[in-house]
Amino acid sequence: MWTRQHKQRNTGRLIIPSLCVAFLAYFGFHAYHGEFGIYSKYRLEAEAVALQGKLDAVKARRLELQRRVQLMHQGTLEKDMLDEQARKALNVSHADEITIMLPATTR
Repeated sequence: MWTRQHKQRNTGRLIIPSLCVAFLAYFGFHAYHGEFGIYSKYRLEAEAVALQGKLDAVKARRLELQRRVQLMHQGTLEKDMLDEQARKALNVSHADEITIMLPATTR
């Protein structure tokens, strides 16, 4: 009777753990860098903060424009506001006035 003796190999013991490590590495990478991952969450939160800042600036500008328009309605018409707007539109000033021209970006 012939018997074969096989020496146990260590490579067979490493196949399952190495596959598990590969799968965990793959899913871990995509959990952090994926489209809905942790890094994307932080990036979206930073973008939301920036957009909220822009929204606040636009709201402030809108309120200021509403205030200026309110000053020009009938019944509450202020002559100084009307005079200022007319001079600005026509680019006119009196001879005894000093005109200071400002660039549009500093307003």
